[in-house]
Order: sequence, then C-alpha cells, then structure tokens
Amino acid sequence: MNLGLAILLIVIALIGGLVLGFFLARSYMKKYLQDNPPISEDMIRSMMAQMGQKPSSKKLNQVMANMRSKKQ
Repeated sequence: MNLGLAILLIVIALIGGLVLGFFLARSYMKKYLQDNPPISEDMIRSMMAQMGQKPSSKKLNQVMANMRSKKQ
C-alpha cells in the first residue's frame, strides 16, 4: 500500500467520523431538549399556582431574572 493511499484513507475516515459525530450529537441534543425543555414563564406560573401563590408579573420577572443570573 503506498503512502498516498494510506493518507487518503485516513483523511476520508476522519471526515466521515466528524460528520457522523456531528449528526449523532445533534440528534442527542434534540432528544434531550425535547425530554427536558428549558424553564419558561408559563412553567413558573403553573408551579407557583400549584404551590398556592398568585403569580404576579413582578414576581415572575424576579424569578426569571434570578434563574438567569444563576445560570451564568
């Protein structure tokens, strides 16, 4: 086997692995976000209602701001 063919096969395998890895990671993230969606204001509103609190817009904004600050 000559050197040029070996290098060509290695490059093709590397490109194929990168493409396959990209699509596998993309499908995994889609499934993860579908199973565990990010928290929205509607979710917080329903959680507060379940706990017996009346969610005002000011309280919702405070909770969302607090979650954003903790995220970073």
